[in-house]
Amino acid sequence: MGRRKDITNYCIDAMMKAGIQKAQCTLRDSSKDEFNVDSGEISLLRTTDDTSLFLMGIVDDKKGSISINKTDTESIDRAVKEVLDLAESSEADSANDISEIQPPKVFRKGPTESNLNLMYDRITAFLEYSRKTYPSLILEQAILDFVSKKSYFSNSNGVIFESYKGIYSFFPMFTSKEGTEISSFNYSGFSSGNLDLELHEYGSIDTLMKQSTEQTSTKEMSGKFNGEIIITPDCMDYFLSYITMFLSDYQLISGTSIYKDSLNELIAGPQLTLHSRPVSDEIADGYFFTPDGYKARNSTIIEKGVLKTFLLSLYGANKTGKPKAVNCGDAYVIDAGKHSLEEMVSSVTKGILMCRFSGGNPSDNGDFSGVCKNSYYIENGEILYPIRETMISGNLGKVLRNIRRISKERIDFGSEILPWIQVGDITISGK
Repeated sequence: MGRRKDITNYCIDAMMKAGIQKAQCTLRDSSKDEFNVDSGEISLLRTTDDTSLFLMGIVDDKKGSISINKTDTESIDRAVKEVLDLAESSEADSANDISEIQPPKVFRKGPTESNLNLMYDRITAFLEYSRKTYPSLILEQAILDFVSKKSYFSNSNGVIFESYKGIYSFFPMFTSKEGTEISSFNYSGFSSGNLDLELHEYGSIDTLMKQSTEQTSTKEMSGKFNGEIIITPDCMDYFLSYITMFLSDYQLISGTSIYKDSLNELIAGPQLTLHSRPVSDEIADGYFFTPDGYKARNSTIIEKGVLKTFLLSLYGANKTGKPKAVNCGDAYVIDAGKHSLEEMVSSVTKGILMCRFSGGNPSDNGDFSGVCKNSYYIENGEILYPIRETMISGNLGKVLRNIRRISKERIDFGSEILPWIQVGDITISGK
């Protein structure tokens, strides 16, 4: 702690002496041990260290900020001058501020160092498992790493937060080939405080590898129809990222959010309860404090379909007059539903099991369109075949309102815990 505390104290003092009225500093040290796999073989073992220092200052409601990767006094002094110059040349905004005094806190989670022998054993066993179990699978790349992060936050109001976190992560990318037929590439991953299980047992990795081997032979869908989709946990991130985008600073400040007037109102099917739980024991890869200097707390974003909170930062709250969030989102947990995945599939007359989605940003009113990849056609309650790239379109607001079922089963990715969600009234377009 001594080194980081001394550095951040020096930064705050230097900014205040330079005439900055409100100052904030974050110092992060990280160390990564990493195994790389390329073309099915271990290609690299390396350890890298990284330091980043973020300075922010406010002068007469004008803000300047800079990030550097050096912590010597000469580099800090130059950075302080640049922060001051940037602040003085920016426009005044009374919403600019720093967090108020809070009790100091030290946070710790996960192991302090990696177990390299275990990492090697796990990645070697994964390569052997994938070769034997899925001989048509091509493991294009995989990364198994352990990151140790040490962070120190302070500001001129006397806020001091310190955190220590160790986390393992694994991210494989793969495709499959049978003769001349090749599946679309796919990927998955997980984060964990330990490596107690074999790598393929975490998250949805084994399921997606199996699906990849099934997807070398796909069929085109024909025609256009309104049907249902079952969104898999791996595919849920697309929808979560854009739904929560409408709850965050930019959209709410600009007034373009479809949910700007919907706090404490029903915006989704009553089956849906969505939490952000960055400091929960059930989330391995969370966070302890927000970038604007508040101790993070768990929250419920949507409760039985009712919007309970926006995801506004201090700046966003000051700008809009709406309540500040107790965290900055992520670490999402969706409550399990009442139906099994098998029941959900059997209830679909015509639709898609959507396993991956590629689409652009939705419009301001929530309309979206994109391509379903690595997905399956469902008809009369049966998964019939993997489909070639098929278009879907809809509206994010309607997706939430048209939720029909949520699965009992959920996937724990370490950073999120998500179920399968069945949605009706989606436009599906084949050739």
